[in-house]
Amino acid sequence: MKKIPSDEYLEKARLLSKEETERLLSRMRSKLKRRLEDKKMNALEAVAIQLEKEDEELNEWRAKMAEIREKTKAK
Repeated sequence: MKKIPSDEYLEKARLLSKEETERLLSRMRSKLKRRLEDKKMNALEAVAIQLEKEDEELNEWRAKMAEIREKTKAK
């Protein structure tokens, strides 16, 4: 897991509403939550890292689904 969020994701995190921020914090992985609780990072950094992680997972999912669709078409 990244320790420092990119500037792009820090800016995205700044632009989130309070409700969107809370939703991201609620989905946060335990390792990231511990770092937040231990004051090793602030909430904005944690949300930015979570956003980046979710974007990566979404891109991986999209790639896998495209692969599955291609295999299904070939049959």
